[in-house]
Amino acid sequence: MKKIILLILFTTYNMFAQIEKVEPPFWYAGMQNPELQIMFYGKNIAQLQVTVSNNIKITDVKKPENTNYLFVTINTKNIPVTNFVFTFKDKNKTTFTQNYSLKLRNKNSAQRKSYDASDMMYLIMPDRFSNGKSNNDSDNSTTEKYNRELPGGRHGGDIQGIINHLDYIQELGVTTIWSTPLCEDNDAKYSYHTYAQSDVYKIDPRYGTNVDYVHLASELHKRKMKLVLDYVTNHWGLEHWMIRDLPTHDWINQFENYTQTNHKRTLVHDNYASKIDTKACFDGWFVPSMPDLNQRNPLVLKYLIQNAIWWIEYANLDGLRVDTYNYAEPSAIAKWTKAITDEYPNFNIVGEISMRDQSQLSYWQKDSPIGKIQNFNSHLPSVMDFILSDALLTIFNEDEGNWERGMMKIYDNFANDFLYPNANNLLTFAENHDTHRINHVYNNDIRKYKMAMAILATVRGTPQLYYGSEIGMAGNKDKGDADIRQDFPGGWEGDTNNAFTKEGRTQIQNEYFDFTSKLFNWRKKTTAVHYGKMTHYIPENNIYVYFRYDASQIVMVLINNSNETRTIPTNRFQENIGDYKTGKEVVTDQKFDISKEISLEPKSVLILELH
Repeated sequence: MKKIILLILFTTYNMFAQIEKVEPPFWYAGMQNPELQIMFYGKNIAQLQVTVSNNIKITDVKKPENTNYLFVTINTKNIPVTNFVFTFKDKNKTTFTQNYSLKLRNKNSAQRKSYDASDMMYLIMPDRFSNGKSNNDSDNSTTEKYNRELPGGRHGGDIQGIINHLDYIQELGVTTIWSTPLCEDNDAKYSYHTYAQSDVYKIDPRYGTNVDYVHLASELHKRKMKLVLDYVTNHWGLEHWMIRDLPTHDWINQFENYTQTNHKRTLVHDNYASKIDTKACFDGWFVPSMPDLNQRNPLVLKYLIQNAIWWIEYANLDGLRVDTYNYAEPSAIAKWTKAITDEYPNFNIVGEISMRDQSQLSYWQKDSPIGKIQNFNSHLPSVMDFILSDALLTIFNEDEGNWERGMMKIYDNFANDFLYPNANNLLTFAENHDTHRINHVYNNDIRKYKMAMAILATVRGTPQLYYGSEIGMAGNKDKGDADIRQDFPGGWEGDTNNAFTKEGRTQIQNEYFDFTSKLFNWRKKTTAVHYGKMTHYIPENNIYVYFRYDASQIVMVLINNSNETRTIPTNRFQENIGDYKTGKEVVTDQKFDISKEISLEPKSVLILELH
């Protein structure tokens, strides 16, 4: 008889294994939305009954088709910082318990200040920036191992490498860091980009730990700098633990045969789009190794909302950049965005929307008059200005300007700013981790680099610089992504060129760095280029002139994109110059007489503070 009882107990224990994962792993007291969905994962857990201590109310229990999952929603309203216990029972017998906690939020967390047009953002690919801890170059829990000899392999850069070089980054005039994703990516190859994530609550061990990431944010905040997390709502990696054991069939978008997205994002607002094209657009996979998440599934949407909020609270983040933002189903991604900005009214989120038309970009910005035509509001505060980027990667090789070439492209881009609900909240950039490097396009002609940076520093929006360009790093995307994501020189022990120090940089690297540093440190304190008004003049002879100004400052920018020295009369600009007679160039400190005319060297830029 005793043997039979023991056998029954043993069998029951094996039917219901202990909980393997709880997500979110903990939460925070006093959130604006009190409804918290907790996912429990363990063998056959959905067959158990669940209760919770402390008189906390369970408002919903979802038992999906996969019995290894249980989604429990509780109401946290008016519940203080506390620990409590979930109890899982089978036939009125306690099977096991799970501790959970609501933690204390940072002071004024809901009203946190985000990045804006007064900031300058520095984009880093952490695997390629600096190796701060060689003992985490490979990890037993992840498949791909360190191999710096392989261009597309793991090179060992990590969070500590970023922390080690914050002095360098700050000296550059940077106020905000955007790192490409840092959560675990367990793909067997090319995992260094980390966009095919396998655990979105865990920093990839080859980058460090969750604690290391929090430490990075803390070190930045000590310097009054900011940290932006690169979030991926559209897809995960094939190796994500939930993809390998789906909670529901429709957790991801699935087809009878593999279907890739058609990438035709105009289908979002195309009145004549076919259903088959539209489905492929939103439900097709980005690539075979990145399953497409179905945000229309309420469980998925809630999971993604809470995951983003958890990272904001846990790491004390200052903003988000969202990868492939408009690849998700529009109404679902709008709900995701609104849920986050409802929690954080001042929080900035910029979406990667690679459209090349101002009206189509505007469609995706919060309160867009164009989106309103179709009763759509993304609630997305900011979008990336790909149109300006395309222009900056071409115009300085167009020596002869006309109505469609050269500086006219820049002029026309800004002439269409009326389409945006908030043109000053765009992310502006010349390049990023998916484009040719600007120094490759212009064959390391530093004059052209200076013109591009001068525009970024003085026009509306938040400028973004891609790591390494400030020392002349180049890269040809036609050779593959690895060429535009090379290791920063000096980031690895034994590097012969250490570009992190003035002494270690070459003469040309210092010329790039000194110009960039002087320019963006000037920008940091110049309110006219943060929020000031703008007046620009139709380019003539490939020369573009514009002014940024507010009640206390007037900045005049002159760009000569021709191959000839040009002398231009200044009487045309009288409405902005007024009674000013001189201007001081902000990088060289040279003074210029602007009372009658100004001479501009070929392929040059002047940024003048009028005095």
